[in-house]
Amino acid sequence: MDHGSTRSERKTIEPQFPRRRILKIGGGLLAGAAIAGVGGVELVDHGVLPGQSLLNSLDGACEVPARRLSFGEVGRTLTDSFYSTRRHVTVSYSIGLPASFLKGQRTSLAIFLHGEFASHRAWLGVSDNPAQAAALLQDGQPMAPMAIATIDGGKHYWHAYGNDDPMAMVVDEFIPFCQSLGLGVEPGTVGVMGLSMGGYGALLFAEKHPSVFSAAAALSPGIWTSYRQARAANAVAYSSMSNFARYDVVTHTPALARTPTFIASGSHDPFYPGAQAFRAHLATTTPVRAIFGPGCHGGQFYNAHMPAALAFMNSHLSSSTS
Repeated sequence: MDHGSTRSERKTIEPQFPRRRILKIGGGLLAGAAIAGVGGVELVDHGVLPGQSLLNSLDGACEVPARRLSFGEVGRTLTDSFYSTRRHVTVSYSIGLPASFLKGQRTSLAIFLHGEFASHRAWLGVSDNPAQAAALLQDGQPMAPMAIATIDGGKHYWHAYGNDDPMAMVVDEFIPFCQSLGLGVEPGTVGVMGLSMGGYGALLFAEKHPSVFSAAAALSPGIWTSYRQARAANAVAYSSMSNFARYDVVTHTPALARTPTFIASGSHDPFYPGAQAFRAHLATTTPVRAIFGPGCHGGQFYNAHMPAALAFMNSHLSSSTS
């Protein structure tokens, strides 16, 4: 593979609407839910139908104080693609290297899993490229050297769905490639983290492959507590009830008995009940940091708590190299 150094220039532009128009839109959404009956209102309340995020914005439920960020020296971001035999499609990836990294060196590796409708170019909350995220300063001090790698995972919640298996792609293809570069070679130096669908995926990866991933961090994880609930919200998340049972991260938490785990979810996130259920099922032996507080799904909540997730990941992976 040939590797080039790239930096994404994507910027997020928030739509601007006059308050009167927003109120009119919100009223229309409420009226639509009323027409749908009690079931429709319940779906809106759980984020299945559109409108809840708008209503939350109106009452300030999504407001989370922003944190001032600072960065040290930023390293290179390698971007390329390869044909995945596990996904049966060409996938692209980006690998952000620490500024101090030189060929032949070894450093820890965090795999970042994107959310639904995203790609390896996912926004990481603190930066739009993984190299800058790895250069984030914590309390004015640089983190231990750590590479952050992202890759295209499709739309099926990071698990096998038909002949598309993004989890096997990461474990059997992508991580070995990263290790050939000197990333995550030493025992205990590979972790997994993600947002929304990817947050769920991070917990799933750590449960299914505890010998591969030594730490997991999930921000606003998309955790459903039943197949019926998942099916109503996303018809392509799971192929069947047995598929859901196999990849249900709540019932398989015993696999994380000794895996350091970070989870953060906003109280107005439609997946908040799933995140709480996951936390409640964790073994008492699991080293865990949980953040449950004001905020909605992703967005400001994600941006506010990504630094803590990175620090958590970095501290547990770097401790394996010390």
